[in-house]
Amino acid sequence: MQVHVEDISSVQKKITIEIPVEQVNEEIDKAYSTIQKKAKLQGFRPGKAPMHLIKRTYSDAMRDDVMRRLYQQTLYKAMDEHKIEPIDSPTIESDILEPGVPFKYSAVFEVMPQILLNEYTGLTVNKEIYVFKPESIDDELKRMQENMAQMVPLDEGAAIENGHTVSVDYSIAVEGSPEENSGTQSAEVEIGSGRLLPGFEEQLIGLKSGESKEFTLDLPTEENVAETTVKKGVFSVTVKEVKRKELPELDDDFAQQFGEFDTMEDLRAKMVEYHEKHEKDRIDNELKERVIQAMIKRNPLDVPESMVKRQLEHMLENLKNRLKSQQMSLEMMGLDAESFGARFRDDAIDKVKGGLLLMALVEKENIAVSDENLTAHYEKIAAGNPEMLNRIKEYYSSNQNAKNSIISEIKEDKAISYLIDHADITEVDAEQLKAA
Repeated sequence: MQVHVEDISSVQKKITIEIPVEQVNEEIDKAYSTIQKKAKLQGFRPGKAPMHLIKRTYSDAMRDDVMRRLYQQTLYKAMDEHKIEPIDSPTIESDILEPGVPFKYSAVFEVMPQILLNEYTGLTVNKEIYVFKPESIDDELKRMQENMAQMVPLDEGAAIENGHTVSVDYSIAVEGSPEENSGTQSAEVEIGSGRLLPGFEEQLIGLKSGESKEFTLDLPTEENVAETTVKKGVFSVTVKEVKRKELPELDDDFAQQFGEFDTMEDLRAKMVEYHEKHEKDRIDNELKERVIQAMIKRNPLDVPESMVKRQLEHMLENLKNRLKSQQMSLEMMGLDAESFGARFRDDAIDKVKGGLLLMALVEKENIAVSDENLTAHYEKIAAGNPEMLNRIKEYYSSNQNAKNSIISEIKEDKAISYLIDHADITEVDAEQLKAA
């Protein structure tokens, strides 16, 4: 057997294998012999049909069987001998299998990139300075007030206005692409929120309960696509119900609805404390993202397409779940799987690059996870609940795969902390950060 390995790129290899004629003929004979024992040809008892008829009738079945067995016998053996570890199924191209002729085929597959990780200390990054803004508490109270609002149905004769929430049934017919048509029942739409496709909410203003309307809107498309290719969606909408919000007063009674507070002052004080923690957590998380981006820029690498594809699938599934919890869908956001992939491909690539580089850092700096690290992680999940903490410990003690996942997560967090501890960090205000 002759084997030739070619590097197509840093993450893609091609292995070409030529199998000698003797092995090919032996496997062909075995295949025909097996087929002959089971073959049912008219005029012959099972297993008694002559070989020349078997070969004439079952040549295609023979080729499928022999090629499959030759791949199994040679491909993984060759990869093992050349220390090649594919991360996805290979794409195989082959000659036509014929008796008396060597069989040659090639397999193209992706591998993990070799990561040198030369520059990861002294990374220059900016960190936002935390500044308390009283107006943020006022804004949060308004959101809480909105959440506590009562939805009051309006009379059938009431016309839809900004601020109203309406229940609608609608369908979308995509011009020129009937396979993309879709529809939704009893969708809740807040008029003026700007959450849906531009122009959709405005088209509903003035309608009344029971009324229907048909209108056409441009559907979002990928950037840099010519205007002539923009798709149009024909929306058919029926209004089922119109409601308005009735807001509660921001007084002590309002505060007492949240359990532990007697007055609005108590509620505000707790909100200030929560806001400070939330904002500092946000700032820390954004710093983590910046230091990872800085590492990516200092350590460029190619990433396998299969890993990018899996990351996009994971991101898409997460988005679908978040939208579902809000009674929304991809279509309501003007997205589908294809447009999502085009829009967030760069983000997915960066996430894969960051993950690979952090794994390399863990290995290079011998970052380990102690029992104390695991216990601290379990306590964080349990959030002060002793009974929950015991259940968590029991679960991870009996589930090694889940425990390994937690260990990987902790190692990644420690690697990011290492980057930050060894970075050149400059604190700047939020406006400077936006302008950078």
